[in-house]
Amino acid sequence: TESMLEASERLYGPYRWDRYDLLILPPSFPLGGMENPRISFITPTVIAGDKSLTALIAHELAHSWSGNLVTNATWRDMWLNEGFTVYLERQIMQTLYGQRRRDMEDVLGLQSLEEDFASLQDRDELLTPDLRGRDPDDVFSEVPYEKGYLFLRWIESRVGAEAFAQFLRSYFADHSFRSMTTEQFLEYLEAKLLREKPGAVSREQVATWLSRPALPKFAVLPKSDALQRVDAQREAWLSGKQRAAELNTSQWSVHEWLHFIDNLPKKLSAAQMSELDGAFHFTDAGNARIAHSWLRVAIRNRYEPALPRLETYLTTIGRRILIKPLYEDLMATDWGKDYARRVYAKARPGYHPMAIAVLDPVVLGKS
Repeated sequence: TESMLEASERLYGPYRWDRYDLLILPPSFPLGGMENPRISFITPTVIAGDKSLTALIAHELAHSWSGNLVTNATWRDMWLNEGFTVYLERQIMQTLYGQRRRDMEDVLGLQSLEEDFASLQDRDELLTPDLRGRDPDDVFSEVPYEKGYLFLRWIESRVGAEAFAQFLRSYFADHSFRSMTTEQFLEYLEAKLLREKPGAVSREQVATWLSRPALPKFAVLPKSDALQRVDAQREAWLSGKQRAAELNTSQWSVHEWLHFIDNLPKKLSAAQMSELDGAFHFTDAGNARIAHSWLRVAIRNRYEPALPRLETYLTTIGRRILIKPLYEDLMATDWGKDYARRVYAKARPGYHPMAIAVLDPVVLGKS
């Protein structure tokens, strides 16, 4: 954490809050983290034993600049909080761990965004959605995070990394301890950056990013050589060229494992599931993110050996992003509905009210 803080100060100016602490909350905490000034509230699911999930710490620390120092004025402007923070997080991770890790996190972030796009209405794919009369939590998604991040990365690609870095430092310095709307940001962007780079970015392009669904056709999308090699290993197994135990996985990071699992075919045979689990022990994974991805595969394929772990997982973790998809997957199957309702009845008393609010409609069909 100290090295992340030092990297952040080099990139974006001095830390303005005097002290920084992390408070690890009980397992029922429904969020990954919450960026309170001076102290970030953190889910215990980030503790994996191998420091593999520390990007979440970088994210919450980055909020000390984007979100806490300069705050989005309304929920409509949430991308000013989360899109900027993802950008800062990825910069911190690249500074400490290199381009390879950043590339992998960028690709995984894009995959999460595309998964959300598949279930969102057009109006909820906008960076500046109309939230009048709606609870912002009802349309919570990766859009302000990952689409906002890609917007900033696109601007960076158009004006140059050095110019964009200088712009961000001045942005945080000039708006410290103030709230910001999207319109105010665009005025500042025009005055402090785009006028210095005529022709680099047009107003029409900016409007496309902010007010159109999906991603613009001219977006700059991330790629990862490391994850392409994972694709090759997965295909070698699926095609029968190699057994699971023969795959070259000894140096894989959590990002490579997540990419491997999340991009498995929707349907696998019982023998294939058993082979993967026997080789890599996914059902017993101590990493909450890897276990989450594997349990989604297990639900799709009704992999019985994983069901006891699934029940344990759902009754001991309250982080919404990890448990809601599992309940949704269960409720999408004929066999899983009764299982989900039984486990939910057991787990619900231990969930936070914020988790219950999003899970009751999924499992019980009521709000």
